[in-house]
Amino acid sequence: MAEKLKDQFFTHYTIDRFADALQKQSKTFSKEQFIRLVFDNKWETLELKARMRHVTVCLRACLPEDYVSALLILVKIAPAVKGFEGMVLPDFVEQYGMDHWEESLNALGHFTRYSSSEFAIRPFLDQNPGLVMHYMLQWADSEHENVRRFASEGCRPRLPWAMLLPKFIVDPKPVLEVLEKLKDDPSLFVGRSVANNLNDISKDHPDLVMDVAVKWYGYSDRTNWVIKHGLRTLLKNGNKRALNLLGVANAEKLDILNLKLSKTSLKIGEAFQFLFELDNRTNKTLKVRLEYIIRFAKAYGKSSEKVFQIAEKEMPPGKTTIKRKHAFADLTTRKHYPGEHTLTVVANGERKAEMRFVLK
Repeated sequence: MAEKLKDQFFTHYTIDRFADALQKQSKTFSKEQFIRLVFDNKWETLELKARMRHVTVCLRACLPEDYVSALLILVKIAPAVKGFEGMVLPDFVEQYGMDHWEESLNALGHFTRYSSSEFAIRPFLDQNPGLVMHYMLQWADSEHENVRRFASEGCRPRLPWAMLLPKFIVDPKPVLEVLEKLKDDPSLFVGRSVANNLNDISKDHPDLVMDVAVKWYGYSDRTNWVIKHGLRTLLKNGNKRALNLLGVANAEKLDILNLKLSKTSLKIGEAFQFLFELDNRTNKTLKVRLEYIIRFAKAYGKSSEKVFQIAEKEMPPGKTTIKRKHAFADLTTRKHYPGEHTLTVVANGERKAEMRFVLK
């Protein structure tokens, strides 16, 4: 059985190393007290995020009462506490630093070099976006790629597993000012964040993101990559401006013929194959984006759709046979339910053929 995620981090070994680093920087810090507080009788019942917060609370109990004095100790140990465990340090700022903005924001910029402050910055952004975005613009010019990524990732309006930023959902223009600085960043780590940020914004402001994409497209190969990945939701939704910008042909001369399923009735956990013919009814090669959509039956008679990409490539004139396989095994992110489902094949943003099947 796979080890639980919560047991991979904040182990006795990493907490012991954490305590050693603290003890080297603070004469008043008690390693024994800290370890005793962390591994209390509730520790085993806590999940991963709760464990991180618990360690933060234990830190507060073992460091100087004065916040700034405690923060200076954490700043010194940051290089020795990296990765996920290091996120305790920005979490400390999020929990206890809202009355010390300058010290807290500078510390978050420092901590993110070694772990990530993308979650801890969000309450500050929510309270005073103007001030914090001034810092974000400065961080976007940092020599450290982790800090530049933080400038983008921290202000994503819809960052997964984080609090939303309603002000930026309504008006993302301050976010776009940061992304403008990072659109051609040499680091793929940063570029992915910029693309994800654009994708977040596109869910609420598709036309605005398309305006930005048109402006940026052609600036460099790196920027073109960012745009393509940043438009992924719009592309899945068949947005014509997005498809046209990326050179995907009009779907008028494309047909999907002879769609067939290897099974029209199958059990949850099984898989089927499906095949079809793509008919390019022109006399030239066309850039084609092929996807399929499954409308899944859900609980209580509801349903939901998910788009899966097949390919995006140049397709010759005439008919080409395409074959794919889809498995219906339950995942941590998707639970299957019995009932009628639908598979739809999409060519260049248009739904061209569909078949129904039953899961049982």
